[in-house]
Amino acid sequence: MIHSLLRHSLKLVLACAVAGPLVPAMAQDTYKIGSVLSMTGPAAFLGEDMKAGMELALDEINAKGGVNGKKLEWFFYDAESQTQKGLTATRRLLTQDKVEMIVGGGNMSGMAIAMLQQTEKAAVPFISTEGSMQIVTPVAERAWTFKSTVDDDQVMERLADYFNKKSIKKIGMLADSSGFGQSAVEQLKKTAAARGLDVAYESFNPTDTDMTPQLSALKAAGVQAILCWTVTPAGVVAMKQAKTLGLGDIPFVHSYGFVDKRYMDLAGDAAKGVLLVSVKFPVGEDLPDSDPAKPRILALNKNFEARFKRRPNQFAAQTYDAIYLAKMALEKGGTDKEKVRDALGAIRNYNGVGGTFNFSPTQHSGLSKADLVLLKYEGGRFRLADYQ
Repeated sequence: MIHSLLRHSLKLVLACAVAGPLVPAMAQDTYKIGSVLSMTGPAAFLGEDMKAGMELALDEINAKGGVNGKKLEWFFYDAESQTQKGLTATRRLLTQDKVEMIVGGGNMSGMAIAMLQQTEKAAVPFISTEGSMQIVTPVAERAWTFKSTVDDDQVMERLADYFNKKSIKKIGMLADSSGFGQSAVEQLKKTAAARGLDVAYESFNPTDTDMTPQLSALKAAGVQAILCWTVTPAGVVAMKQAKTLGLGDIPFVHSYGFVDKRYMDLAGDAAKGVLLVSVKFPVGEDLPDSDPAKPRILALNKNFEARFKRRPNQFAAQTYDAIYLAKMALEKGGTDKEKVRDALGAIRNYNGVGGTFNFSPTQHSGLSKADLVLLKYEGGRFRLADYQ
């Protein structure tokens, strides 16, 4: 149902910041889910896959009868990578479409943080598919907000474990000035203090095309490894210039936000040896059979490729998981938004494609460092580099 209408509506949806429901309205016979993603503008490179992950999950659920006998009705809007347009779409979802919940915060952490001001005030559950830990903390101010991505504190703990194993103590942190980058800096400072890491910090703007000054400063500081935190093409520049400046012999580690084949291909030879911290989804085939995520990952890969004629990436995976988390909450809460929120907070041991989700009233990001691995890019695909 969603797929057939989308084929006819895609041009309109991409051209407009506001679009109608992407399934026919059916009065009280549906549960309404609203989504805001950026299909145009600087964040659009994430939007296509994130939207596809949602479409597939929604179609799968509706094909099996929906939720409590009701189909899921989807209202989708393109924020065009502009926070104000994302807020306009959020307001429409809340006041005109009157959705049960919102899934997706514009593919941008800063936009998700802005949107949650509205959803919290309206007391409507919001599942963000963006990365920053600030989206769900402090929990006392984020009672209605959850996310399908891992928190920065867990990512930094996983990296600290890796650095400890490799006897690396001096780290260079190269982070962009966005909410995504600065949230990671804030958490790294806490982790470094607790784990005895010495960190040199450098920052850049997401649109920068020259990282020579920052990388030169890190080289002069004698760092033993470099972390790079961005979801923009500037991360490719950093990879290439690190090699040029003679930093190719030390570990260069990108965040989970950079696990994108397009970036690795753009980097060319500079991608060799680069590591990426990530959920397990991109390397499902490499996981041991004992890993509970593996069957779900392989199934999604098969179904996604059959539908969209390409392999899904982790951004599709995190929206796919988010829709299934919404389904679980709606099964218990129905149209009672407080019950839906409480049901989200009670989800335990759900094996999604991104990992095993465990929420609680005080933990609104369900993944942990146990769900994280280190990847490498080899032979045109991501491979497992460090499992535990």
